[in-house]
Amino acid sequence: MPGDTPVNSQITDSISQVNVTTIAEAPAISMANTYQVFGQVVGASMQNAVSNQQGAATIDLAVTTQGTSVLYNLGASTAAKATSEVLSGNPIAESITALQAAAAGI
Repeated sequence: MPGDTPVNSQITDSISQVNVTTIAEAPAISMANTYQVFGQVVGASMQNAVSNQQGAATIDLAVTTQGTSVLYNLGASTAAKATSEVLSGNPIAESITALQAAAAGI
């Protein structure tokens, strides 16, 4: 400190202490700000993930509903043809079909 100053020495000591405190606390405050921003970013990304999941669930429900509607609107002959195409080449299924045809002819 300079020897003779027109300012009271208590004032200059107080200002020096405030300056030292500010410089000493700066790293801790900057890290606290960094952690706060990081927490906000993680929270926003979680909100986005939930929003994307809700959108996917809505699309999945629409696809399932449309597929179910198509299945229920198929005619009986179309269903029988599809079943026979799926089961063709299976000897057990062909035997059962032959037995059913024979039983229907009786």
